[in-house]
Amino acid sequence: MRRAALVVIAFLATACGTSEASGPASSPSSEPASSSVSAPPSSSSEVPSSSTVPSSDAPTSEPPAPSPTPAPPVETTKSPEPQPAPPPPPVTVAGTPCDITEGACIRLSTRESWLISGGHVSYGPVPITSGRPGYETPVGYFPVLWKVRDDWSRPYNAPMPFSTYFVSSGIAFHEGSLTDESHGCIHLSREAASRYFDALQVGDQVQVVA
Repeated sequence: MRRAALVVIAFLATACGTSEASGPASSPSSEPASSSVSAPPSSSSEVPSSSTVPSSDAPTSEPPAPSPTPAPPVETTKSPEPQPAPPPPPVTVAGTPCDITEGACIRLSTRESWLISGGHVSYGPVPITSGRPGYETPVGYFPVLWKVRDDWSRPYNAPMPFSTYFVSSGIAFHEGSLTDESHGCIHLSREAASRYFDALQVGDQVQVVA
């Protein structure tokens, strides 16, 4: 019994010796643990970088001066150019509706005609007949073109004594009926047709008004 107790004691002694021997082997692992203690913060982390802290010695830049605002353009009103005065209305020859000074005047509405010379009536008024519907005598200013004392109308197979033409289509003063309308010509009595033929010259004006 005592021997068994000695064996147990010896075993325990051996176990204790093993634990002591292992103590120094584990000591190196405790040193790195001490190195894990955080170092005190670096002083550079407390002082702000010079790039972020403005230096008191750096020159301060002034804001740019505002550019001058251009003045609005001055609008100038152009004065209208004076217009020439309109010409005065033509003066009609006394006793007629026409304003020519040399030639013949015809008024279709009253079936009248005049010879005018030097701005005055030299003959007339005399009765006339003019173009029928569809063959109306044109209104306006016309020059005397040519004259034929004893002419003949081929289209209408009729005599045309003392013909004084003033429209190129064949319209003329000539002797004709004072009751029957014409195909555009101005019919006059024989006496009036003869007077017109003698008084009117090529180039003289014939004015026809409505």
